[in-house]
Amino acid sequence: MSQATAPLLSALDAGDLGTIKGWFNPSDRHLFEFLLGEQVRHEHHGELVEVGSFLGKSAVLVGHFRQPGETFTVLDLFEGEAGDAENTRELSDSYSGLTRSAFEANYLRFHPDLPTIVQATSNHIVQHVAPGSARFVHIDASHLYEHVATDVDSARLLLQPDGIVAFDDYRSEHTPGVPAAVWEAVATKDLRVIALTESKLYGTWGDPAAAQEQIQTWLGARGHCFCATHIIAGRPILRIKISDLPAPEPAPASTPPPVVAAPTAVRGMPRSRTGIRKVAKDWLPPIAHRAVSRRMNPPK
Repeated sequence: MSQATAPLLSALDAGDLGTIKGWFNPSDRHLFEFLLGEQVRHEHHGELVEVGSFLGKSAVLVGHFRQPGETFTVLDLFEGEAGDAENTRELSDSYSGLTRSAFEANYLRFHPDLPTIVQATSNHIVQHVAPGSARFVHIDASHLYEHVATDVDSARLLLQPDGIVAFDDYRSEHTPGVPAAVWEAVATKDLRVIALTESKLYGTWGDPAAAQEQIQTWLGARGHCFCATHIIAGRPILRIKISDLPAPEPAPASTPPPVVAAPTAVRGMPRSRTGIRKVAKDWLPPIAHRAVSRRMNPPK
């Protein structure tokens, strides 16, 4: 990893990352962290790519997993010109206020250096990343069918044989062009689905079995999640929902042990005969005193 450890990322997910405006739900935050972390753990090297970054919420996390010698390339139009009327309308409706400077400021709050930034439409990504070099690609750009279909082809070109791609908005009702293009890739372009969350579809053009097994093992031990297997056209697909782990219960305040008063000594009756006679003389009437004295000193 570039500079992070798992505890740092857990704290980042729960706190600081939430200060960046954008869309990145718990299921996807945790699944990004797991998949990228597994690649690092297994010494899997390759480029990192994000197409469509908005203000940097997901890019900040992806950047934590950049290893020495790797490049993280981020592409977004930011405030640039879309090039066609329909794309321009979508940008103005959904991404007003998006600027490159805002992205850079957010990213530099968590990293000492910026990633490689390309300010252009998504089809230009293939001019900046070598074919077959990427281990992880995140697509969250245009929602228009024609653009997403091109993004699918770009991801396939850039990914290593066992690389992973994540497509955002594959099931949102306001983005029908995305599922049309992504499921078309499953049906006709050999995209193999690894897992589905509420917002993203994770796939590969390699064999998804190893990643699926790793995910199932991880979630089985983690808890606070849901994982089901669906069979589509004879192929298993995981459906996942992951919650943030609850904050640890605060340690109970240490309660000092109760102070137990030392038992009060009870003055017992004098044990010697002299003592008994003295008490009898002080407290008993004369007749009773004489009776006690006679019993204690019987005639010989």
